[in-house]
Amino acid sequence: MAQGETEPELDRELVDLPPELRWREWMRRIEAVLFASAAPVSREDLARVVGQGASVDLLVADLAADLQGRAFEIARLGGGWMFRTRPAYAPAIRAAADVGNQLLNLSEFDVAVLAAIAYHQPVTRDGLKDIFGREISRDLIGRLHARGLIANGPRAPRRGAPYTFVTTEAFLVAFGLESLHDLPDREQMQDAGLDAGP
Repeated sequence: MAQGETEPELDRELVDLPPELRWREWMRRIEAVLFASAAPVSREDLARVVGQGASVDLLVADLAADLQGRAFEIARLGGGWMFRTRPAYAPAIRAAADVGNQLLNLSEFDVAVLAAIAYHQPVTRDGLKDIFGREISRDLIGRLHARGLIANGPRAPRRGAPYTFVTTEAFLVAFGLESLHDLPDREQMQDAGLDAGP
């Protein structure tokens, strides 16, 4: 677009199209937005590309049905939707593409610390020490921060006001969770050998 020109306003309502073509166009718009996004897209953001009376939930459901049998799917993660490859195709992707830097590559202890933060958030380093019976290194906390899996939470309401840690939307996406309510119960975690503490 030439400098000084403005982009035409998006026709959200599409009143010139018959109803079934209008619905199909709204589905394709949602598909395009999800395809272009590296993070989950909220219902509110998707509603910006469809007509006022359109149900984003129904449009996403119809799009998901269209994708049956394909190598990718729409997943509800972290308060929004995003495209992801179906788990059955992970070996093929690893064999053909350089995805090494995209893998979490976390140790069992790293995952246990993440689980403890998820279950006890907001939690301080001292709180993590109480859970694990040992000091949690600043290096580990720094790595989890750098990967965007945790963030600083509110300051603890006690002397010295230490920082607390909370999980992030990236944590939810990385572990395929829509919300923290989808975490396995603690008994399942203990059965898997990942104790998230009391």
